Amino acid sequence: MAETVLSVRGLHKKIGGKPIIHDITFDVFAGEVFGFLGPNGAGKTTTIRMLVGLAAADGGEVRIGGISLINQFPEAIAQVGCIVENPELYKFMTGRENLEQFARMSGGISRERIEEIVRFVDLERAIDDKVKTYSLGMRQRLGIAQALLHSPKILILDEPTNGLDPAGIRELRQFIRRLAEEEGLAVFISSHMLSEIEMMCDRVAIINQGQVVSVGLVKELMAQFADRVDWTIEPQYRKKAVEVLKGIPFVTEVWETDMERLKCRMEVERVSEANEALVHAGIPVMGIATKTVTLEDLFLTLTKGGADHGTKHAGTGAK
Repeated sequence: MAETVLSVRGLHKKIGGKPIIHDITFDVFAGEVFGFLGPNGAGKTTTIRMLVGLAAADGGEVRIGGISLINQFPEAIAQVGCIVENPELYKFMTGRENLEQFARMSGGISRERIEEIVRFVDLERAIDDKVKTYSLGMRQRLGIAQALLHSPKILILDEPTNGLDPAGIRELRQFIRRLAEEEGLAVFISSHMLSEIEMMCDRVAIINQGQVVSVGLVKELMAQFADRVDWTIEPQYRKKAVEVLKGIPFVTEVWETDMERLKCRMEVERVSEANEALVHAGIPVMGIATKTVTLEDLFLTLTKGGADHGTKHAGTGAK
């Protein structure tokens, strides 16, 4: 088992007497990229501010490297590198001067460590240029370099792809994967961009209205919602079609819509087998449409915002 770098248990927060964060619990392990996914206003930044001591929790516990953030704050926070919202940099200084300034503030950081980090974030050519000349992607990498100088166990990034162009997002994604896979760092990323979380993260916690609604491996969470196949069947055959589909072992659930369609969860690669069973039962199939489930579908379903929400389900255990 990988080391538990960040452990969050029962985190609560009220603002102006109104509950904002409700009983948030999850763990982050060494060597993984952990996504914290939710729409804007879900409570992601408020949670992160509590994780790094910028806001006080009203209840619950945060442990970093096994050390209590509340009881031993200096020792716990020393294991964290973070960028909350945007990297704070001195734009009139060069990249190197920014790192040197942060090194003096932190203490115990050698020039060799600065050079190592500069190479790691691939800023060697621009490190002696003024930060005001940097692109947004370069400033993001410099901010991460600053956060990594003191060799933390976990890097916490709040919406790190905001404002980046597609090339910058791809570059940042590759860099973050390197941190986890080559350096063994735990990386915690909050985002509302489902596609990026799906490509970048190993596990994800989905948060909505201040509550975590699901935590798990991205692949396992998506496996809960197998690919979907929509069948267009004439109304007089629908009841019989439901019975046939429910009798097929690889079909996990079946439900009807208000129109003439039936929907089922199954591997799209086996659609020809299911179609053959329907035809063999004397049911004419007017149309077939397949849909591969993405993290966006999972998110919308878990937060009750999916297109299928409110449909009449004919199978048991329907999502």
